Amino acid sequence: MRPDLVIFDCDGVLVDSEPIANRVFVEHLARHGIAMTLREALRDLTGRSLPACVALLEARHSRRLPEDFSDTLQAATMLAFEGELKPVPGIVAALDRIDCATCVASSSAHAKIRLSLTLTGLLARFEGRIFSASEVPRGKPHPDLFLHAAARMGHAPARCTVIEDAAPGVEAGIAAGMTVLAFAGAAHADGARLAAAGGRVFRDMAVLPQLLGCR
Repeated sequence: MRPDLVIFDCDGVLVDSEPIANRVFVEHLARHGIAMTLREALRDLTGRSLPACVALLEARHSRRLPEDFSDTLQAATMLAFEGELKPVPGIVAALDRIDCATCVASSSAHAKIRLSLTLTGLLARFEGRIFSASEVPRGKPHPDLFLHAAARMGHAPARCTVIEDAAPGVEAGIAAGMTVLAFAGAAHADGARLAAAGGRVFRDMAVLPQLLGCR
């Protein structure tokens, strides 16, 4: 069924940020005596908001991270983005063919979303239609963010399709009553986990317009 609204996650779907952001996260954790591999970070942290990631790690290690941990991590991440961030391969051509209404709904803060989209030349495609988990009580895997985006855009959840690359995001979309197309083409993505969460898995952005029923 052709959707009325396509809701894009940002990191890992529009911008190839997950390997960069998680590498910086692992480096900062090491400075505070917490050992985590990049593989573990990609598995456990991808798709979650920064406050949710910090809460998960503090509970796992039974300790508090410094008060300025999130601020210094965000600053280092944005600096790394400025030197390395690129669009997800194939997304620009796919967006050119998608003629449905679109928006972005991301676990990241607005400043990070806007910087990511600006650095990759995608901001103009979504200006005024960007939603952050900071706007809702609960982030992914809860449905709040996607329901918020659909309501703000004026579309019924059942007529929305979510594009995600992480299991928490897939779970959030399913919980919102939306169709979820799960992108597993990036090196960090786990297709089996995305499918188990309820997503319809695809691995090449070139096929996305066809999956959405676009011309």
